[in-house]
Amino acid sequence: MHEMGVAMQIIEIAQASIPADMAGARVARVNLKVGKLSAIVADSLRFCFEVVARETPLEGAELHIEEVPVQARCNACRHEWTIDQPAFACTACESGDITLLSGRELDIESLELAEEDA
Repeated sequence: MHEMGVAMQIIEIAQASIPADMAGARVARVNLKVGKLSAIVADSLRFCFEVVARETPLEGAELHIEEVPVQARCNACRHEWTIDQPAFACTACESGDITLLSGRELDIESLELAEEDA
């Protein structure tokens, strides 16, 4: 399950992203963009994230995952479309010479810090 390694990297990157002048801040939410071709199982990643986040500033943080569709462009006719089936050929001219434009992402889009208790 490579989701554990991914979760560990998310925690590491998120902790390093907390500004130094906000030492002790807690992260409330981590926003990810994950492409459909990234081979990430969202529920597994959430479980691993929860385990790895224990005793860190991310403990209890929500892991919000936005799935990015697979988009392609045909190199023959320049047609662009969203791939929603396992067939990778142009829907306009049926050429197999395509370029994937999206769908392989695994990006941390943003972190939301928890408000300090008054």
